[in-house]
Amino acid sequence: MTGKDEAELSRLMRAAIAGDERAYADFLRRTAALVRGFIRRKIVQGGIDPEDVVQETLLAIHVKRHTWRQDLAVLPWVYAIARFKLIDAFRRRGRRIEIEIDDIAETFAEPETETVSERDINRALDGLPPAQRSVVSSVSVEGRSIGETAAKFGISETAVRVSLHRGLAAIAKRFGAKQFGRAKQFRRE
Repeated sequence: MTGKDEAELSRLMRAAIAGDERAYADFLRRTAALVRGFIRRKIVQGGIDPEDVVQETLLAIHVKRHTWRQDLAVLPWVYAIARFKLIDAFRRRGRRIEIEIDDIAETFAEPETETVSERDINRALDGLPPAQRSVVSSVSVEGRSIGETAAKFGISETAVRVSLHRGLAAIAKRFGAKQFGRAKQFRRE
């Protein structure tokens, strides 16, 4: 910003204070561009939207325009307000740092799949009546759908659901809900 630009902004602000709306709109447009550049240079990490600070600065200029001393340069006054609004934004953000999840995604551990050994599966199924054992094995071990299991055994889908529910409930009761009650499917290691 040159001395000529400073003089023009001061002239526009004086005219705005005198009631010239067009001069005030021009002053705000030019000032917004200057403040936007200033704020963007000061924000090096995420977490603060520069445009929010620009808008807060323009609002403060509007509310406090009567405090500007017309015999002084307007830009130091504008930049002082912008600095205070930037400090307020940093305080609101606190010590929290915001990071894009994509920047750190590769550091997350892959979810582990729960596996059950063949012996554990057989032990769980052995306590069931043959019909329930076949249904639970078909749906939970082999991964067939309710419809596929119904067709395989020649029974209704409702009968498959009832048998599956009762079979899993019996396994959960026998071995404890923590070990088998939550899992609807067993996986072989």
